[in-house]
Amino acid sequence: MHNRYRVKGGEERSVELQLRALRRAGVEHALLERRSAEVSRAGAAAALLRGGRREEDVAAAVRDLGADVVHVHNMLPLVGPRGLAAARDSGAAVVLHLHNLRLFCAIGVASRDGGPCFRCHGRLTLPGLALNCRGSLPEAVVYAAALSLHQPAVLRAVDRFVAPSRYAVGQLAMLGAPADRLEALPHYLPAEAFAERSRAADGGYALVAARLSVEKGIDTAIEAASRAGVPLRVAGEGPAASDLAAQARRLRAPLELLGRVDREELGQLLAGAGALLMPSRYHEFSPYAALEAMAAGVPVIASRLGGLPELLGQERCIPPNDPGTLAERLAELWEEPERRRAEGDALMRRARERHREERFTRELLRLYEGVE
Repeated sequence: MHNRYRVKGGEERSVELQLRALRRAGVEHALLERRSAEVSRAGAAAALLRGGRREEDVAAAVRDLGADVVHVHNMLPLVGPRGLAAARDSGAAVVLHLHNLRLFCAIGVASRDGGPCFRCHGRLTLPGLALNCRGSLPEAVVYAAALSLHQPAVLRAVDRFVAPSRYAVGQLAMLGAPADRLEALPHYLPAEAFAERSRAADGGYALVAARLSVEKGIDTAIEAASRAGVPLRVAGEGPAASDLAAQARRLRAPLELLGRVDREELGQLLAGAGALLMPSRYHEFSPYAALEAMAAGVPVIASRLGGLPELLGQERCIPPNDPGTLAERLAELWEEPERRRAEGDALMRRARERHREERFTRELLRLYEGVE
């Protein structure tokens, strides 16, 4: 079960890959999907405050399949705790997959003022309202009220919480998720996502693939690319696009803003890239952009925050908000094409060992056996 966001992102990729793994494992399953884009902002706010809507559809889907487990990804706003409770009351165990911190944080990313922010935790959501993190006071009121009001119902309805990294598990537990019902389930990529060998030595540019928002730190990447004299391509869309373009003009940075790209186009961009930059200012759990780059044999330079050191290795991570260090790392890779190839091959091996489909499926089915 998944409530699709208004803009497609990593969670949709996770759902697609989970469905693939279930098919290939011969597990009978069905997808129940809600779409935020199909309701108005007012309708979404009403569902959020109510705790979901049309929970009877969830109960009917459980009964029709005879489901043992309901695996939920994003639940807000149209599924909510009412949907979770309906699934459980219909006889299924409930697994809630936490890809972000939206149980506690109105914007999900727990970032503010250029760095991480954990002011909201447990049922304390007033800081998000006081700081108007949604950028809309009515939305901030709705989120602060709904997250605090419904959190106990979520915790009652869920048998097991999962997150895509050990870091995420630890951070969620610190903020209020029940540690005894929380475990890591790392992402996987299918075999065809892996390149035969790294082609990073021939790469002609550094790449960023991310939503264009302040917490992604793309301004740091632009400044670093300008200092290092390395062409930078940025794939994505978001509210910071015009500011980033203005920064590039001011610095005369070699920047190309590509807008949103589909998965095939991203694969082509990775095939021509010499490095992927991920200078995030917040604690990402386990971003697919980094994992896709690893599988393609592309070196990754990332912030030493969240799940990125766990995914990539500490040695590939640098302090956030540090364009000087990022520029140095980037220049070093650009001066030594063979180093780019070796680093890309090393990351590819790491991804094959830790993020292959067989390992994910085995852990997923073990999880289900433990909650049935």
